Formats: sequence, C-alpha cells, structure tokens
Amino acid sequence: DILRRAGFTCDLVEFTPAVEGAHQIEIVCDRVLDDVPADGAYDMVILPGGIPGALNLRDSDKLMEILQAEDKAGKFVAAICAAPIALERAGLLHDRKFTAYVGYDQKIKDGSFCSDIVVRDGNLITSRGPATAYAFAYALVDALGGDSQAVKDRMVYSHAFEEERA
Repeated sequence: DILRRAGFTCDLVEFTPAVEGAHQIEIVCDRVLDDVPADGAYDMVILPGGIPGALNLRDSDKLMEILQAEDKAGKFVAAICAAPIALERAGLLHDRKFTAYVGYDQKIKDGSFCSDIVVRDGNLITSRGPATAYAFAYALVDALGGDSQAVKDRMVYSHAFEEERA
C-alpha cells in the first residue's frame, strides 16, 4: 500500500493466484511465482513475514533462484518478521547485518543480527515484525528513490504518535 501510494508499480506474487494469511485475510495476487523469471528484473523483491508463510518462502527452490538473481544484479531484497529465514537459505545473509522477529537471532545462524527496527546493509533491507511495517515500508520507498516524507504527510503518520496535550 505505501509503495503504491509513493507511485511505485508493485506485483503481488504468490505460489497460487490467491492466498489466505494466518489471520484469514485473503489476498488475490497479480502473478504466480512459477511464472516469474529468475533474471533480476525487479527493482526490489519484498518477503512478508508470518508463519507458516515464511517457512513456505524458505522452502521454495524457485524463490531461492529469484532472490539470488536479484542480489547478484544488485537489486534490493527485503524481508520482514520471520522471512529472513528465506534470506539465510538463499545465502544472502553471509557477512551482512539484518534484523528479524523476536527470537530469530537464535534461529538464524548466518549474518549479524541487529535489534534495530529496520536494518539496511547495501541492497538488503530487513525489519522486525508487524509493528515495524510502516517504518519498513517507508525505508523501502526511500531506498527506491521515492519521497517517503510526502507519503507520511498524506497519511498523517507523524501526527499518529504525538501525545495529546491538555
């Protein structure tokens, strides 16, 4: 949503044409993963978190090819919550800083875990979890050369966290 508000074209890609998340929210996708070439053509690939979704991402050989091609082409690869487990399997965390959901610093053995809300190491961008989704999305907008401040202003983001004063 935030990337689209910033003017970027986004494809929602999934293993099947529609997917239901852990909280029974169905999302209809634009493309099926098997139809996406592993050629580094996207400017950014973003992996959502959650279980079992992150496990499914990690276990997909096709996604591993796509992530490796994107990284090799110097394109952005991003993941939030539990999804950095897929980045580890793809070999993208070696000698790099990342963050992930609470406890994943123990589950992910490669890379250097940081507890920051959003961590950027070159073309790799990671974030902690559901509560950090806005900060993550704004960081992605900025990485792609967009203007996250304009989107924040339109969304009244900076006012959402101000305390009311009597």
